[in-house]
Amino acid sequence: MMGEQTEDLDDRGQDGDEGADERPSKSSRKRAAHAAQAMGERLITLRETELERLALPEPLLTAVRDARRIRARGGLARQKQYIGKLMRDIDLAPLEAALGPAIAPPRPRRAKPGRFR
Repeated sequence: MMGEQTEDLDDRGQDGDEGADERPSKSSRKRAAHAAQAMGERLITLRETELERLALPEPLLTAVRDARRIRARGGLARQKQYIGKLMRDIDLAPLEAALGPAIAPPRPRRAKPGRFR
């Protein structure tokens, strides 16, 4: 009676089968947030005409325009984080299609092991 459990509950008191599929993992949420912020950084580099063609929500458009005027390194970093936060609320797929694929920077070349002896 007291020692019997009728349900299989995890350590948080929730059914372990249902809670696992409802939310993405913390790592996947962080990856999505970083991707949104990176896309926001790409928006900052666009020309004004290209930016207007994307039909962005007004708060995001204002934040991108403000980021262009900020010269302080810390302030700009914080504004990029804010743009990333705003971008989490919109669908990134059409925006990604309009911007095209991101071009990855070239990887630095590594020295060969026996070269510096």
